Amino acid sequence: MTVSTTAKEKLVVEVVAAHNLMPKDGEGSSSPFVEIEFENQRLRTQVKYKDLNPIWNEKLVFHVKDAADLPYRTIEASVFNERRSSSSRNFLGKVRVSGSNIQKEGEEVPQLFTLDKRSLFSHIRGEISLKLYLSTRGEVKESGGNGNGTVSSSSVSASTVSGSGFSKKKNKIQGGNSAMAVNQQLVQGSKPTQQNQNHNGGFKNQEQQNAGEMMMINKPVLINPGPGIGVSAAGDRGTGGGGGGSVYSNGLGEFSLKETRPQLGGESMKKDKTSSTYDLVEQMQYLYVRVVKAKDVSLFGGGDLVAEVKLGNYRGVTKRVGLNNVEWGQVFAFSKECIQSSMVEIFVKESNKDDFLGRVWFDLNEVPRRVPPDSQLAPQWYRMEDKKGDKSKAGEVMLSIWFGTQADEAFAESWHSKAANVNFDGLCSIKSKVYLSPRLWYLRVSVIEAQDIVPGEKGSAMMRFPELSTKVQVGNQVLRTRIAQPSSVRSLSNPFWNEEMMFVVAEPIEDYLLVAIEDRVGPGRDEVVGRVLLPVQAIERRTDEKPVVSRWFNLDNHHFGNGGAAESKMMTRFGSRIHLRVSLDGGYHVLDEATMYSSDLKPTDKRLWKSHIGVLEMGILGATGLMPMKIKEGKGGCSDAYCVAKYGQKWVRTRTVVESLSPKWNEQYTWEVYDPCTVVTIGVFDNSRIDKNLANNPGARDLRIGKVRIRLSTLESDRVYTHSYPLMMLHTSGVKKMGELHLAIRFSCANMANMLHMYTMPLLPKMHFVNPLSVNQLETLRYQAMNVVASRLSRAEPPLGREVVEYMLDHDSHMWSMRRSKANFFRLMNVVSGLVAMGRWVELIRSWNRPVISALVVALFLVLVAYPDLIIPMILLYMALVGLWRYRSRPRQPPHMDTRLSHAESVYADELDEEFDSFPTSRSAEVVRMRYDRLRSVAGRIQTVVGDMATQGERFQALLSWRDPRATFLFVIFCLIATFVLYAVPIKAVVVLLGLYVLRPPRFRSKLPSQPLNFFRRLPTRADSLL
Repeated sequence: MTVSTTAKEKLVVEVVAAHNLMPKDGEGSSSPFVEIEFENQRLRTQVKYKDLNPIWNEKLVFHVKDAADLPYRTIEASVFNERRSSSSRNFLGKVRVSGSNIQKEGEEVPQLFTLDKRSLFSHIRGEISLKLYLSTRGEVKESGGNGNGTVSSSSVSASTVSGSGFSKKKNKIQGGNSAMAVNQQLVQGSKPTQQNQNHNGGFKNQEQQNAGEMMMINKPVLINPGPGIGVSAAGDRGTGGGGGGSVYSNGLGEFSLKETRPQLGGESMKKDKTSSTYDLVEQMQYLYVRVVKAKDVSLFGGGDLVAEVKLGNYRGVTKRVGLNNVEWGQVFAFSKECIQSSMVEIFVKESNKDDFLGRVWFDLNEVPRRVPPDSQLAPQWYRMEDKKGDKSKAGEVMLSIWFGTQADEAFAESWHSKAANVNFDGLCSIKSKVYLSPRLWYLRVSVIEAQDIVPGEKGSAMMRFPELSTKVQVGNQVLRTRIAQPSSVRSLSNPFWNEEMMFVVAEPIEDYLLVAIEDRVGPGRDEVVGRVLLPVQAIERRTDEKPVVSRWFNLDNHHFGNGGAAESKMMTRFGSRIHLRVSLDGGYHVLDEATMYSSDLKPTDKRLWKSHIGVLEMGILGATGLMPMKIKEGKGGCSDAYCVAKYGQKWVRTRTVVESLSPKWNEQYTWEVYDPCTVVTIGVFDNSRIDKNLANNPGARDLRIGKVRIRLSTLESDRVYTHSYPLMMLHTSGVKKMGELHLAIRFSCANMANMLHMYTMPLLPKMHFVNPLSVNQLETLRYQAMNVVASRLSRAEPPLGREVVEYMLDHDSHMWSMRRSKANFFRLMNVVSGLVAMGRWVELIRSWNRPVISALVVALFLVLVAYPDLIIPMILLYMALVGLWRYRSRPRQPPHMDTRLSHAESVYADELDEEFDSFPTSRSAEVVRMRYDRLRSVAGRIQTVVGDMATQGERFQALLSWRDPRATFLFVIFCLIATFVLYAVPIKAVVVLLGLYVLRPPRFRSKLPSQPLNFFRRLPTRADSLL
């Protein structure tokens, strides 16, 4: 039966979330739910399927008999894993909370509890976050039955189905509190009520039938919920600044792109002005504590001092400072969703000792909230108290404390509470940073000639011709000229080369250009006979194709002999010099990434830059469902994920979220856009430098999790795209989904006319067309540029590893891959398929299977012949109408990695092993022989196709070559006759006759090939002369 009571006080237990649960479903995950028991009342939450970091935000309401006895009561929270195959469940941990932790309504804060074992042999890990408080508002409706019931929260509207024991509740966000659609279910015996949830990104449908009635509740799948974040049950967006959103799947496949609806900060600007600067991310609340310095601290015997900030179970410690200069200047940030206490304490201690010298504490309810763009809160002096509570001798500490968001300037440099387990050496590698890749220049060196070169090994110089060559070196880039050939008009001491070389140098230019002339005195033995060293900074710079003036440079001819003491003395040779033309070319764009994925097309010299045409804004929200990349002792599989985005010269790196498979970054970045036909690349990596054991290992590499590429020209202007992109990696075992990356992207255009004008401009700067570089040169220079960029970024702090730079710049895109070759072949076939379809349509018309359509085509043909001025306008009109018709079905989401297009789903294991093989190969001789034979068979088919194409071209050449005199005679006579016929007969009549002849019905055609085709196939080719 249903009983309605009005209780003055009720106990509300809000189950917020759990973290790092033990996987117990046999598939590396768990489907947890929480069961709360209080005074013989037992309630449970919903089941979160396949989630080791579930978020519930569900309020469970219990009746309280006597509020005065609450401090002597306990609340027991147990976490279980629900098995789908049976009605049993696995124990994941429990917590017993004393009633003394229950707070008043309005003062509640999340409290974090570590899950305890049930027995000595239980395998348990993780924490659970709860809010416990007394509520005195509203009416409670209880569905009774065996002492257990479903009790709805008094602060939400409850709708009860009579006799069903089912209640539907809809919460609305009020202020900063979250509210979610919560379905509390009755637990009867050991068989919990099952719920059907759809995890494909659509709506979840829950059906319960009682007394012939059915109720359907649509609830969105939350992708990023948390405290202070919520979405209503009907899918309406709340008014909070941050929060979760629903996912709408646009495809049924595992690797499809999904549209998300996160509650971005910009959606609530009318009520919360703090979101205006970060309108593409979800707002995250933090408690900031800035510890500046201390004074008048009494410490006997000297020693180092540290400051410790303690909030619940979280503890942050500053660096050590001496007693003479007690200044720290550090900021600590505590995520509001992890706050476990109502006060924060700051201690000043002696290093490596537990006893504190002074203490200051603050009530969180009294902490101010900073509202940007206000200036930073000024730190103040606070008098500390000692262990006895005396404030007269403990000294003073200068600090400031405030609540803020990730838009705060202190966010990037602060110590985060979630990084409490990171060792001190790894703290610098988890902070978010912005990197600027160096500006790259092409260095062009033309080695023309040299004069008065004295060869090496003077004693044997008369017995051989000198073999002189020039070696040019810039940094670690080395190129050589060919050996100068002897000439009848030049002496042997005046070699001539006239060769041009290209190098890549980066600003600030600190390299030197070393030009050395070497004489090959034996196999593998070269002797330097002269050299010159030039600072690259002093070399002339140019922006156009005008050549710089060549110059003669005197060679340093210092020579060290290998003979006796007399020969070991330095000897100076007279008059040797070299003729060079050297310039820094600023009119090119130095490609450091693949041309098809380029994010920057500007020339090097800033004087040639034009104003930007728009702005790219990106909110990196977070990731879900990441695969564990490492196993930590006592914690199982986890990931320390961070995200890197690259566009133009600007690289951004988010902070590392430690030990989380569903990291939330919520960081926003901006780039200036100079060309819309460019690509932004976003990659996700696992940080290997925060582990103390791996950080000291020089071979430690950050592991790849996945990558996303988005072409800006595919984005509509001023539209916010919120999608979850599948992160896919190709392994030797096949393609694997590593998780999903949630992004919010907006491309804003300042002037649409300027952007449209960019589509008429050359893709690359002018110098690439006036003085073009060969394909081989571009590939070599791109490899050099990538090495320069990787070297510079690896020297930053924190360093951006070479493996990260190479992955973002697609360093291996030119390597052989059978899978990639198949993909490119089918891409080509897809392009040619339009011509093939047109040919089939012509054959269909010629077959007259549909006489009406064939007759209409013939009539249209006759009209076009009669009025040829309509041909081109009709073609253009047709294309315009097709484009307008396809506007309705235009793509409404950015492109993403396509496994089917990449042929990643149907690839063979051996082909993948070959793709991941090193260069040169490291496989056994038998495997290499098998792959070589396979490659020969593929190359044989390609060879045949190329030969057939050459054969058809040679037949056209044979028409007038008189190689077959009779065939050429017939063709010449045909051309003479056709000349007089076409002169005498109007061209329209000829075209009509020819068209009617081609389109004649099949009954008037022979099945044999036509006479012109027979004549063409009989023409000779040069294939007869091949060996």
